[in-house]
Amino acid sequence: MINKAHVLTYFYLLIYILLSSGVILYNKWVLSPKYFNFPFPITLTMIHMAFSGLVAFFLVRVFKVVAPVKMTFEIYATCVIPISAFFASSLWFGNTAYLHISVAFIQMLKALMPVATFFMGVMCGTDKPRCDVFLNMVLVSVGVVVSSYGEIHFNIVGTVYQVTGILAEALRLVLTQVLLQKKGLTLNPITSLYYIAPCSFVFLFVPWCLLEKPGMEVTQIQFNFWIFFSNALCALALNLSIFLVIGRTGAVTIRVAGVLKDWILIALSTVVFPESTITGLNIIGYAIALCGVVMYNYIKVKDGRAPQLPSDSIPERLTKDWKLEKKSSDIFVPNISNDTNGGSNFNSSEVNDEEAPLVSLSRLSHMGRQHNNSSSQRS
Repeated sequence: MINKAHVLTYFYLLIYILLSSGVILYNKWVLSPKYFNFPFPITLTMIHMAFSGLVAFFLVRVFKVVAPVKMTFEIYATCVIPISAFFASSLWFGNTAYLHISVAFIQMLKALMPVATFFMGVMCGTDKPRCDVFLNMVLVSVGVVVSSYGEIHFNIVGTVYQVTGILAEALRLVLTQVLLQKKGLTLNPITSLYYIAPCSFVFLFVPWCLLEKPGMEVTQIQFNFWIFFSNALCALALNLSIFLVIGRTGAVTIRVAGVLKDWILIALSTVVFPESTITGLNIIGYAIALCGVVMYNYIKVKDGRAPQLPSDSIPERLTKDWKLEKKSSDIFVPNISNDTNGGSNFNSSEVNDEEAPLVSLSRLSHMGRQHNNSSSQRS
Protein backbone atom coordinates (compact mmCIF):
# COMPACT_ATOMS: atom_id res chain seq x y z
CA MET A 1 0.00 0.00 0.00
CA ILE A 2 1.30 3.44 -0.92
CA ASN A 3 2.17 5.60 2.06
CA LYS A 4 0.63 9.03 1.43
CA ALA A 5 3.05 10.73 3.82
CA HIS A 6 6.05 9.37 1.90
CA VAL A 7 4.53 10.36 -1.43
CA LEU A 8 3.94 13.89 -0.13
CA THR A 9 7.51 14.08 1.16
CA TYR A 10 8.97 13.04 -2.19
CA PHE A 11 6.66 15.51 -3.91
CA TYR A 12 7.99 18.32 -1.72
CA LEU A 13 11.56 17.20 -2.49
CA LEU A 14 10.80 17.26 -6.21
CA ILE A 15 9.34 20.77 -5.91
CA TYR A 16 12.44 21.89 -3.97
CA ILE A 17 14.83 20.47 -6.59
CA LEU A 18 12.86 22.00 -9.47
CA LEU A 19 12.57 25.43 -7.82
CA SER A 20 16.20 25.45 -6.71
CA SER A 21 17.42 24.59 -10.20
CA GLY A 22 14.87 26.92 -11.78
CA VAL A 23 15.90 29.97 -9.76
CA ILE A 24 19.57 29.51 -10.69
CA LEU A 25 18.84 28.96 -14.39
CA TYR A 26 16.34 31.83 -14.42
CA ASN A 27 18.86 34.22 -12.85
CA LYS A 28 21.48 33.20 -15.39
CA TRP A 29 19.02 33.74 -18.26
CA VAL A 30 17.97 37.19 -17.01
CA LEU A 31 21.53 38.40 -16.40
CA SER A 32 23.25 36.88 -19.42
CA PRO A 33 23.98 39.33 -22.29
CA LYS A 34 23.22 36.51 -24.74
CA TYR A 35 19.63 36.10 -23.56
CA PHE A 36 17.47 38.61 -21.67
CA ASN A 37 20.48 40.92 -21.33
CA PHE A 38 19.93 42.55 -17.95
CA PRO A 39 23.54 42.74 -16.70
CA PHE A 40 22.71 44.31 -13.34
CA PRO A 41 23.04 41.64 -10.62
CA ILE A 42 22.70 44.08 -7.72
CA THR A 43 19.43 45.39 -9.14
CA LEU A 44 18.10 41.87 -9.59
CA THR A 45 19.05 40.97 -6.02
CA MET A 46 17.37 44.14 -4.70
CA ILE A 47 14.19 43.21 -6.57
CA HIS A 48 14.25 39.81 -4.86
CA MET A 49 14.79 41.37 -1.43
CA ALA A 50 12.08 43.99 -1.91
CA PHE A 51 9.54 41.44 -3.12
CA SER A 52 10.35 38.88 -0.41
CA GLY A 53 10.30 41.52 2.32
CA LEU A 54 6.96 42.89 1.12
CA VAL A 55 5.31 39.47 0.97
CA ALA A 56 6.74 38.59 4.39
CA PHE A 57 5.34 41.86 5.80
CA PHE A 58 1.84 41.01 4.59
CA LEU A 59 2.08 37.45 5.91
CA VAL A 60 3.31 38.59 9.33
CA ARG A 61 1.51 41.89 9.92
CA VAL A 62 -1.62 41.81 7.76
CA PHE A 63 -2.69 38.19 7.36
CA LYS A 64 -0.90 37.11 10.58
CA VAL A 65 0.05 33.72 9.14
CA VAL A 66 3.02 33.66 11.51
CA ALA A 67 3.69 35.72 14.61
CA PRO A 68 6.68 38.10 14.77
CA VAL A 69 9.38 37.36 17.32
CA LYS A 70 10.32 39.67 20.16
CA MET A 71 12.97 41.68 18.35
CA THR A 72 14.84 44.20 20.46
CA PHE A 73 17.05 46.96 19.09
CA GLU A 74 20.09 45.29 20.64
CA ILE A 75 19.38 41.99 18.86
CA TYR A 76 18.63 43.76 15.59
CA ALA A 77 21.80 45.85 15.74
CA THR A 78 24.15 43.07 16.83
CA CYS A 79 22.61 40.11 14.97
CA VAL A 80 20.29 41.04 12.12
CA ILE A 81 22.41 43.82 10.63
CA PRO A 82 25.71 41.89 10.31
CA ILE A 83 23.93 38.75 9.08
CA SER A 84 22.02 40.83 6.52
CA ALA A 85 25.26 42.41 5.32
CA PHE A 86 26.91 39.06 4.58
CA PHE A 87 23.69 37.64 3.14
CA ALA A 88 23.40 40.58 0.74
CA SER A 89 27.09 40.24 -0.17
CA SER A 90 26.81 36.52 -0.91
CA LEU A 91 23.83 37.10 -3.23
CA TRP A 92 25.50 40.07 -4.90
CA PHE A 93 28.77 38.29 -5.66
CA GLY A 94 27.04 35.03 -6.54
CA ASN A 95 24.70 36.69 -9.04
CA THR A 96 27.56 38.72 -10.53
CA ALA A 97 29.42 35.48 -11.28
CA TYR A 98 26.65 34.56 -13.76
CA LEU A 99 27.90 37.34 -16.03
CA HIS A 100 31.30 35.68 -16.43
CA ILE A 101 31.13 31.89 -15.95
CA SER A 102 28.72 29.07 -16.71
CA VAL A 103 26.11 27.65 -14.35
CA ALA A 104 27.82 24.24 -14.48
CA PHE A 105 31.18 25.67 -13.40
CA ILE A 106 29.49 27.73 -10.68
CA GLN A 107 27.96 24.56 -9.23
CA MET A 108 31.37 22.92 -9.28
CA LEU A 109 32.87 25.86 -7.40
CA LYS A 110 30.05 25.66 -4.86
CA ALA A 111 31.53 22.36 -3.73
CA LEU A 112 33.93 24.61 -1.80
CA MET A 113 31.12 25.68 0.54
CA PRO A 114 31.86 23.01 3.21
CA VAL A 115 35.55 23.98 3.06
CA ALA A 116 34.79 27.67 3.62
CA THR A 117 32.22 26.95 6.33
CA PHE A 118 34.58 24.59 8.19
CA PHE A 119 37.51 27.01 8.24
CA MET A 120 35.28 29.96 9.16
CA GLY A 121 33.81 27.87 11.96
CA VAL A 122 37.27 26.98 13.25
CA MET A 123 38.34 30.62 13.13
CA CYS A 124 35.22 31.76 15.00
CA GLY A 125 35.33 28.93 17.52
CA THR A 126 32.11 27.19 16.46
CA ASP A 127 33.94 24.16 15.07
CA LYS A 128 37.00 22.24 16.19
CA PRO A 129 39.97 21.29 13.97
CA ARG A 130 39.71 17.62 13.06
CA CYS A 131 42.05 15.53 10.98
CA ASP A 132 39.30 13.54 9.21
CA VAL A 133 37.35 16.67 8.27
CA PHE A 134 40.54 18.44 7.18
CA LEU A 135 41.43 15.55 4.84
CA ASN A 136 37.95 15.77 3.32
CA MET A 137 38.43 19.49 2.80
CA VAL A 138 41.73 18.80 1.02
CA LEU A 139 39.99 16.27 -1.22
CA VAL A 140 37.24 18.75 -2.08
CA SER A 141 39.78 21.48 -2.84
CA VAL A 142 41.83 19.18 -5.08
CA GLY A 143 38.68 18.23 -6.98
CA VAL A 144 37.70 21.86 -7.51
CA VAL A 145 41.23 22.69 -8.73
CA VAL A 146 41.10 19.81 -11.22
CA SER A 147 37.65 20.89 -12.37
CA SER A 148 38.84 24.49 -12.80
CA TYR A 149 41.85 23.33 -14.80
CA GLY A 150 39.51 21.49 -17.14
CA GLU A 151 37.18 24.48 -17.63
CA ILE A 152 37.34 25.61 -21.26
CA HIS A 153 35.85 29.06 -20.65
CA PHE A 154 37.70 29.75 -17.42
CA ASN A 155 37.32 33.36 -16.30
CA ILE A 156 39.32 34.63 -13.35
CA VAL A 157 36.91 37.52 -12.63
CA GLY A 158 33.86 35.27 -12.44
CA THR A 159 35.76 32.73 -10.34
CA VAL A 160 36.86 35.41 -7.87
CA TYR A 161 33.29 36.71 -7.60
CA GLN A 162 31.91 33.23 -6.94
CA VAL A 163 34.58 32.31 -4.38
CA THR A 164 34.05 35.66 -2.62
CA GLY A 165 30.32 34.94 -2.50
CA ILE A 166 31.03 31.53 -0.98
CA LEU A 167 33.22 33.12 1.71
CA ALA A 168 30.51 35.68 2.49
CA GLU A 169 27.91 32.91 2.74
CA ALA A 170 30.17 30.89 5.05
CA LEU A 171 30.59 33.92 7.31
CA ARG A 172 26.84 34.44 7.28
CA LEU A 173 26.25 30.83 8.36
CA VAL A 174 28.77 31.07 11.18
CA LEU A 175 27.35 34.40 12.34
CA THR A 176 23.85 32.92 12.32
CA GLN A 177 25.03 30.14 14.60
CA VAL A 178 27.07 32.39 16.89
CA LEU A 179 24.73 35.38 17.16
CA LEU A 180 21.14 34.20 16.71
CA GLN A 181 21.27 30.75 18.28
CA LYS A 182 23.21 31.82 21.35
CA LYS A 183 20.55 34.44 21.99
CA GLY A 184 17.86 31.78 21.63
CA LEU A 185 16.15 33.58 18.74
CA THR A 186 14.02 31.22 16.64
CA LEU A 187 13.08 32.35 13.13
CA ASN A 188 11.31 30.55 10.33
CA PRO A 189 11.84 31.44 6.64
CA ILE A 190 8.96 33.94 6.67
CA THR A 191 10.01 35.85 9.79
CA SER A 192 13.65 35.73 8.72
CA LEU A 193 12.76 37.38 5.42
CA TYR A 194 10.57 39.85 7.30
CA TYR A 195 13.54 41.07 9.37
CA ILE A 196 16.54 40.45 7.11
CA ALA A 197 15.32 41.14 3.55
CA PRO A 198 14.68 44.89 4.12
CA CYS A 199 18.05 45.26 5.83
CA SER A 200 19.78 43.45 2.95
CA PHE A 201 18.01 45.77 0.51
CA VAL A 202 19.45 48.79 2.34
CA PHE A 203 22.97 47.32 2.25
CA LEU A 204 22.70 46.71 -1.49
CA PHE A 205 21.46 50.25 -2.14
CA VAL A 206 24.90 51.82 -1.62
CA PRO A 207 26.84 49.64 -4.11
CA TRP A 208 23.88 49.93 -6.50
CA CYS A 209 24.17 53.73 -6.49
CA LEU A 210 27.91 53.55 -7.11
CA LEU A 211 28.16 50.65 -9.57
CA GLU A 212 24.90 50.11 -11.45
CA LYS A 213 22.79 53.26 -11.28
CA PRO A 214 25.10 55.27 -13.60
CA GLY A 215 25.15 52.46 -16.14
CA MET A 216 21.37 52.07 -16.05
CA GLU A 217 20.94 55.76 -16.79
CA VAL A 218 22.98 55.64 -20.01
CA THR A 219 21.97 52.15 -21.14
CA GLN A 220 18.64 51.41 -22.72
CA ILE A 221 17.19 48.73 -20.49
CA GLN A 222 14.35 46.40 -21.34
CA PHE A 223 12.24 46.13 -18.21
CA ASN A 224 9.59 43.44 -18.44
CA PHE A 225 7.41 43.45 -15.34
CA TRP A 226 6.30 39.83 -15.70
CA ILE A 227 9.85 38.58 -16.13
CA PHE A 228 11.05 40.20 -12.91
CA PHE A 229 7.84 39.38 -11.03
CA SER A 230 8.01 35.69 -11.93
CA ASN A 231 11.73 35.62 -11.16
CA ALA A 232 11.20 37.09 -7.69
CA LEU A 233 8.20 34.80 -7.15
CA CYS A 234 10.34 31.74 -7.89
CA ALA A 235 12.95 32.91 -5.36
CA LEU A 236 10.24 33.35 -2.72
CA ALA A 237 8.68 29.98 -3.55
CA LEU A 238 12.08 28.35 -3.04
CA ASN A 239 12.13 29.58 0.56
CA LEU A 240 8.68 28.17 1.22
CA SER A 241 9.49 24.85 -0.44
CA ILE A 242 12.56 24.42 1.77
CA PHE A 243 10.38 25.11 4.80
CA LEU A 244 8.04 22.30 3.68
CA VAL A 245 10.94 19.92 3.00
CA ILE A 246 12.74 20.39 6.32
CA GLY A 247 9.47 19.86 8.14
CA ARG A 248 9.12 16.34 6.73
CA THR A 249 12.67 15.05 6.28
CA GLY A 250 15.96 14.77 8.11
CA ALA A 251 19.55 15.76 7.49
CA VAL A 252 20.41 12.73 5.36
CA THR A 253 17.52 13.27 2.95
CA ILE A 254 18.30 16.95 2.58
CA ARG A 255 21.96 16.26 1.84
CA VAL A 256 21.18 13.53 -0.71
CA ALA A 257 18.63 15.80 -2.38
CA GLY A 258 21.22 18.57 -2.56
CA VAL A 259 23.77 16.32 -4.28
CA LEU A 260 21.12 15.08 -6.72
CA LYS A 261 20.06 18.65 -7.44
CA ASP A 262 23.62 19.69 -8.27
CA TRP A 263 24.04 16.93 -10.84
CA ILE A 264 20.63 17.66 -12.37
CA LEU A 265 21.43 21.37 -12.52
CA ILE A 266 24.78 20.78 -14.23
CA ALA A 267 23.10 18.57 -16.84
CA LEU A 268 20.19 20.99 -17.36
CA SER A 269 22.51 23.99 -17.74
CA THR A 270 24.19 22.41 -20.75
CA VAL A 271 20.77 21.98 -22.38
CA VAL A 272 19.37 25.43 -21.56
CA PHE A 273 22.65 27.19 -22.32
CA PRO A 274 24.32 25.31 -25.22
CA GLU A 275 27.45 27.46 -24.98
CA SER A 276 28.20 25.79 -21.64
CA THR A 277 30.65 23.00 -22.40
CA ILE A 278 31.54 20.31 -19.87
CA THR A 279 34.84 18.51 -20.36
CA GLY A 280 35.94 15.15 -19.05
CA LEU A 281 38.33 16.88 -16.66
CA ASN A 282 35.40 18.94 -15.34
CA ILE A 283 33.48 15.78 -14.50
CA ILE A 284 36.49 14.02 -12.96
CA GLY A 285 37.33 17.03 -10.81
CA TYR A 286 33.74 17.50 -9.67
CA ALA A 287 33.41 13.78 -8.91
CA ILE A 288 36.54 14.00 -6.71
CA ALA A 289 35.16 17.06 -4.93
CA LEU A 290 31.79 15.37 -4.54
CA CYS A 291 33.41 12.36 -2.86
CA GLY A 292 34.86 14.73 -0.29
CA VAL A 293 31.50 16.47 0.18
CA VAL A 294 29.68 13.14 0.62
CA MET A 295 32.20 11.95 3.20
CA TYR A 296 31.95 15.31 4.99
CA ASN A 297 28.16 14.98 5.06
CA TYR A 298 28.49 11.46 6.43
CA ILE A 299 30.75 12.68 9.23
CA LYS A 300 28.38 15.51 10.14
CA VAL A 301 25.34 13.22 10.15
CA LYS A 302 27.23 10.63 12.23
CA ASP A 303 28.31 13.32 14.69
CA GLY A 304 24.74 14.54 14.92
CA ARG A 305 23.51 11.09 15.84
CA ALA A 306 26.33 10.25 18.26
CA PRO A 307 24.93 12.12 21.32
CA GLN A 308 21.59 10.40 20.78
CA LEU A 309 23.07 6.86 20.93
CA PRO A 310 24.00 5.96 24.55
CA SER A 311 25.68 2.71 25.42
CA ASP A 312 22.43 0.89 26.16
CA SER A 313 21.26 -2.38 24.78
CA ILE A 314 19.26 -2.22 21.58
CA PRO A 315 15.88 -3.05 23.21
CA GLU A 316 16.45 -0.44 25.93
CA ARG A 317 17.49 2.16 23.34
CA LEU A 318 14.41 1.46 21.22
CA THR A 319 12.17 1.75 24.27
CA LYS A 320 13.77 5.07 25.28
CA ASP A 321 13.51 6.42 21.73
CA TRP A 322 9.85 5.42 21.53
CA LYS A 323 9.04 7.05 24.85
CA LEU A 324 10.96 10.19 23.91
CA GLU A 325 9.20 10.43 20.55
CA LYS A 326 5.81 9.90 22.17
CA LYS A 327 6.53 12.53 24.81
CA SER A 328 8.08 15.05 22.44
CA SER A 329 5.07 14.89 20.12
CA ASP A 330 3.05 16.67 22.78
CA ILE A 331 5.33 19.63 23.51
CA PHE A 332 8.59 21.03 22.16
CA VAL A 333 11.11 22.86 24.28
CA PRO A 334 13.96 24.28 22.16
CA ASN A 335 17.36 22.98 23.22
CA ILE A 336 19.60 25.86 22.32
CA SER A 337 22.72 24.19 23.63
CA ASN A 338 22.35 21.33 21.17
CA ASP A 339 22.11 23.71 18.25
CA THR A 340 25.01 25.79 19.44
CA ASN A 341 27.35 22.97 20.27
CA GLY A 342 26.68 20.87 17.23
CA GLY A 343 24.21 18.45 18.74
CA SER A 344 22.26 18.31 15.52
CA ASN A 345 24.86 19.45 13.03
CA PHE A 346 22.16 20.32 10.58
CA ASN A 347 22.09 23.97 9.60
CA SER A 348 21.31 26.11 6.65
CA SER A 349 24.60 25.30 4.97
CA GLU A 350 23.01 22.00 4.00
CA VAL A 351 20.56 23.74 1.76
CA ASN A 352 22.92 25.69 -0.39
CA ASP A 353 20.70 27.68 -2.72
CA GLU A 354 20.03 31.09 -4.02
CA GLU A 355 17.84 33.05 -1.57
CA ALA A 356 18.03 30.17 0.92
CA PRO A 357 16.47 30.56 4.40
CA LEU A 358 18.45 32.55 6.90
CA VAL A 359 17.84 30.33 9.91
CA SER A 360 19.17 27.18 11.51
CA LEU A 361 17.29 24.35 9.88
CA SER A 362 17.95 21.85 12.66
CA ARG A 363 15.41 23.45 14.93
CA LEU A 364 12.87 23.92 12.16
CA SER A 365 13.28 20.33 11.02
CA HIS A 366 12.75 19.11 14.58
CA MET A 367 9.70 21.29 15.06
CA GLY A 368 8.27 20.38 11.66
CA ARG A 369 8.52 16.64 12.26
CA GLN A 370 6.94 16.96 15.68
CA HIS A 371 4.12 19.04 14.23
CA ASN A 372 3.50 16.36 11.60
CA ASN A 373 3.56 13.62 14.26
CA SER A 374 1.09 15.43 16.49
CA SER A 375 -1.15 16.21 13.52
CA SER A 376 -1.22 12.55 12.48
CA GLN A 377 -2.07 11.52 16.06
CA ARG A 378 -4.97 13.96 16.22
CA SER A 379 -6.32 12.71 12.91
